[in-house]
Amino acid sequence: MIKKILAIFTRDLKVSLKDFISLYIIIFPLLFAIVINVFTPGINDSTVNLAMLASDDAKQIAYLQDFAKVELFSSVKAIENRIEKRDNIIGIIPEEDSYYLLLQGNEPEGIVEFAKALRAFYDYGVTVEDSEATIYDFERSTPPLKKVLVSAAIMFISVLGGMLIAINIVEEKVDNTISAIHVTPISRIGYIIGKSAIGVIVPIIGTALMLIFTGYTEINYAQVFVLLLTSSIISLLVGFIEGLTNDDVMNAAGNIKILFLPLLGSVAGYELLADKWQPFFYWIPFYWTYRGNDLVLSNSGTWGQILMYAGFVVIISAVVFALLAPKIRKGLE
Repeated sequence: MIKKILAIFTRDLKVSLKDFISLYIIIFPLLFAIVINVFTPGINDSTVNLAMLASDDAKQIAYLQDFAKVELFSSVKAIENRIEKRDNIIGIIPEEDSYYLLLQGNEPEGIVEFAKALRAFYDYGVTVEDSEATIYDFERSTPPLKKVLVSAAIMFISVLGGMLIAINIVEEKVDNTISAIHVTPISRIGYIIGKSAIGVIVPIIGTALMLIFTGYTEINYAQVFVLLLTSSIISLLVGFIEGLTNDDVMNAAGNIKILFLPLLGSVAGYELLADKWQPFFYWIPFYWTYRGNDLVLSNSGTWGQILMYAGFVVIISAVVFALLAPKIRKGLE
């Protein structure tokens, strides 16, 4: 039985590697990881940008770099050209025995005041140790936006696993090989497990690679995969339904996108709405998966919490399975 299931998985993988859409789905996690790394700022990045001459006082440059992002230029003209760009950056330029701030004119007042304060602090020799303020933090080591995108990407990857199943089933229907399972030694259950394998294994590998490339190397991977496997149940069911009820690959892949709406709605609802509105999302399995992912990615989730959220997903998926099972059984006849 296992050999037959592996044979089905190997066949689906070979076909997917030759198809552009399937190949795109397989490499999507790596593409998404690159986009996340490029567009999400670091949590320690300063929002204040300063432009200075490279020939300026090295001690002053080093001092200001502790509190702001400093760009160095070879001439005042180069600084002027840089400041004329659309973002907010302030030039600190020497003049005789002092300095003046060069602005574009539309910079926020707070940034200008911050730059002026930094210059004054350097002249007076003020250091961090001279401050009476005590620093408290939320123990966050990654940008909140990055965590949101990575968590949503994990759920997207599970949906794409369902899309792979739908595409492979449609191709088998085109080749008239679906009906052949009735005269083959493999059982219908074995066939379903074999077809589901690519929709589970590819998302697991893709998720692991994406987490590594985005820097989440010290989280509990076992908890991630428990949430991924449970959230994949819905994707697999929809993948089978769309594959068995469509004769066109594009239609099947397109219809899978209906899962994107509850997925994105769950993320937006959890992040943007108050607690009193949260119960409206309890029926969506992606909502519980997202809450679980949020705990895992912040390294604050216990096994009890993760299993509770995964249990909610399994219960909801069981209800969906009870509704879709007759259609799947009919499609395989």
